[in-house]
Amino acid sequence: MIKDSDTNFVFLSGLLKSDIRFSSNCNLLTSILNYHQIHYDFLKNTRDIWARDYMPIQKDIDSFVQFRYEPSYLQDELNLQSDPKIVCAANKIKPIFSNINLDGGNVIKWHDKVIISKRAVKENNEYNESKLIDELEKLLEVQIFLVPDINYGNDITGHADGYVRFLNDKTILVNDLKNEFKYWQSGFREMIKQTGFEYIEIPWFEHKDKNYPHSALGIYLNYLEIGDLIILPIFEIKGNKDQKVLDLFKEIFPTKHIETININSVGLEGGLMNCITWNIKI
Repeated sequence: MIKDSDTNFVFLSGLLKSDIRFSSNCNLLTSILNYHQIHYDFLKNTRDIWARDYMPIQKDIDSFVQFRYEPSYLQDELNLQSDPKIVCAANKIKPIFSNINLDGGNVIKWHDKVIISKRAVKENNEYNESKLIDELEKLLEVQIFLVPDINYGNDITGHADGYVRFLNDKTILVNDLKNEFKYWQSGFREMIKQTGFEYIEIPWFEHKDKNYPHSALGIYLNYLEIGDLIILPIFEIKGNKDQKVLDLFKEIFPTKHIETININSVGLEGGLMNCITWNIKI
């Protein structure tokens, strides 16, 4: 499995550049990528800006697995549901296709292990949990670990990239547990007990805006890691923990270049840096 720190190229949806709501955020991001000499390109034939979700998982430099993209949260907004076969063909990507329904934002990778949330189980009724995990482990050639999903308030996707990330093969970054739902805390601690992972809690806060009910503002774990660069979302709004999280990231990623970015126009729509990028190794 190609983990984020192995990657050297990033794709963005062409809509991130062409949609006036997000074009300034796109310019900020590409200026950072240019400064660090990270190569990038824009995906053709996408229907929304969340590139991560409908793109394949890279196993090796020339090996990709493309999952079915039919998320329950878009069942009433099919105009926003990109077709992975069309997108891959338009961008000359040739993956192996799987009939498992799984969003890329729900796949948190290390080289020999992956964390997904139980939203994947709920969106694949033809599988029971053990069969689904078995099929995923065979396809991706990794060990799969499950955390609970959340389907309340701001979070409609249940994606694991809003809750956890790998720091290394033994340590997970997780949102500050005291602010999470009790059932999520319990499920996460059970996974930790079973796996022996260590974990570091990352501060976060909830931003509520009646005009943007799915806002992702406040979730620092939704960062982009590509090679030795981390692009960390900051929010610069009331209640933020920007400086505290930046200081913590400098401590836990001492060898990384860490850049901060305010992409609140994107964040208000429900996603952040990991959501709008698809980084691979070429």
